Amino acid sequence: MDIQLPPDPRKRTKRMAMYAAGGVALLLVVLGLARMKPGAPGVDRSALWIDTVKRGPMVREVRGTGTLVPEDIRWISATSSGTVERIVLRPGRTLQAGEVILELTNPQLQQELQDAEFKLSAAEAGLKNLRAQLENEYLQMQASAAAVEAEYRKALLQADVNEQMAKDHLVSDFALRQSRLDADQLAIRNDISRKQLVSNRDSMPARIAVQQSDVDQARAIVSLKRRQASDLHVRAGFPGVLQLVPVEVGQQVSPGTNLARVANPSLLKAEVKIPETQAKDIQIGQSASVDTRNGLIGGRVVRVDPSVQNGTVTVDISLEGTLPKGARPDLSVDGTIELERLTNVLYVGVPAVAQEQSSTNLFRVGADGIAIRVQVKLGRASVNAIEVLSGLNAGDQVILSDTSAVGGYDRIRLQ
Repeated sequence: MDIQLPPDPRKRTKRMAMYAAGGVALLLVVLGLARMKPGAPGVDRSALWIDTVKRGPMVREVRGTGTLVPEDIRWISATSSGTVERIVLRPGRTLQAGEVILELTNPQLQQELQDAEFKLSAAEAGLKNLRAQLENEYLQMQASAAAVEAEYRKALLQADVNEQMAKDHLVSDFALRQSRLDADQLAIRNDISRKQLVSNRDSMPARIAVQQSDVDQARAIVSLKRRQASDLHVRAGFPGVLQLVPVEVGQQVSPGTNLARVANPSLLKAEVKIPETQAKDIQIGQSASVDTRNGLIGGRVVRVDPSVQNGTVTVDISLEGTLPKGARPDLSVDGTIELERLTNVLYVGVPAVAQEQSSTNLFRVGADGIAIRVQVKLGRASVNAIEVLSGLNAGDQVILSDTSAVGGYDRIRLQ
């Protein structure tokens, strides 16, 4: 039969020591792995935007899109009510001054014009009649004054004769005093008639002016009605391009209704939309350039809209020089405005996720192809460059692309 032997204590102790050594080794391996930094992930260099930090002058600019619009735009409005009878010209047509755009009808206006002309004729006839009447009255008064003066001179002559005859006692004292009294009375009448004649002559212009005012008023009404009747043929007041005719045939229009819009295509300006975050430093008078996709033309800022619409500020740029070929109203353009010129600053291209006057993390590329995350403080920004205040030096290469995909790593390897 088999006899079971007792276990050897030395073998058991040896086995336990081996287990303990293995556990300690495993623990050391785990601790070592825990203390090791994670491996740098590889990133394709060709898929990244890498730029070099530079030192020197930097031009601060802002850019926006917009359109060319005429500086001289005029709306032609209705001067009286009417009905659109015919649209002669359509938008896009080049106009000459005085060319008819559309025609209106208004029978009531035609009747009012005839009535006004009749009233003018009556007022002019009344003025002519008044002039003749005043002239006749003045002539009659002249005749009366002349007769009184003749009687006065006759009385003076009679008084002189009586005085001579009285010296020879050929005329009684009564007859002498009577002739003198007659001469005195006629002197008074002669003076009064002269004053009446002068007064009548001086009052004639005032009496004529009253009637003349009626004539002038009637003439002004006729002129107004004739102008309104002429304006039923809606004409271009100056050469240009017909941009809009916002009415249709048969439509009723009231005074003040816009009938057509005419623009001068030779005088254009650019209306550029600038993001509100970039518009705070724009000032009137700053130089600018406008890209019409067929050439560049310089200009200056002439107006900055005080309001913000859809996150943008409208800036008007007046154009200087000859317009490129194909420049016309409503043409889409790109506008660039120069804010200021900085000298001897550290700058780099604008990172994808950075803003001016802020701090951000960028990957600085080393000579070994390893990019290390560094904190960079940024300053003033332009369209294609931004000022570096700290964190980088001239000659450093940094990744400007969006690196959010490797946001959990402080080091990446460029492949």
